[in-house]
Amino acid sequence: MANSMTEQLQQDMACEGLLECIHGLKQLDKECFQAMVESDEPLTIDEVADRVDRERSTAYRSIQRLLQSGFIQKEQINYDQGGYYHVYFPTDPSQIANDMQRMLNDWYAKMGQLIQEFEDKYEHVDDGVTAVES
Repeated sequence: MANSMTEQLQQDMACEGLLECIHGLKQLDKECFQAMVESDEPLTIDEVADRVDRERSTAYRSIQRLLQSGFIQKEQINYDQGGYYHVYFPTDPSQIANDMQRMLNDWYAKMGQLIQEFEDKYEHVDDGVTAVES
C-alpha cells in the first residue's frame, strides 16, 4: 500500500483496494470476503478457512475484522436438539458503498478543517520572512 496520498493517487488500484485503503483490511481479509461473495449461501468459519486455505483461528480473526468494518454479517443458526452455530455472508454492496461514501465525506471534511488550521497557524508565522527566490 502506498504511504502518502500522492502515492495512492499515482498507483493503479482496483475497487477491492478500498477495503485496504479505507478500512485497513489485509490481503487475507479480502480473500475471505471474496470467498463469501462467491458462495451461493452463508458460510461457517470452517468453510471460509477451507476456501482460503488457512487455519480456523486465522480465518476467525479475519472474519472479525470484516464484521467490525461492516463488510459481512453474522447469523445464528439454531439446532433442533439445542445449540447453535454462526454463518457469515456479505453485506449488501449498496450499504457498503454508502458507508464508504459517508466515511469519505467525513474524512474530506476533517482534512479541510486541518488544512484551514495549517493555513491559520503558518500564514503569519513571521511577517519579516519573505518567500524563497527561485
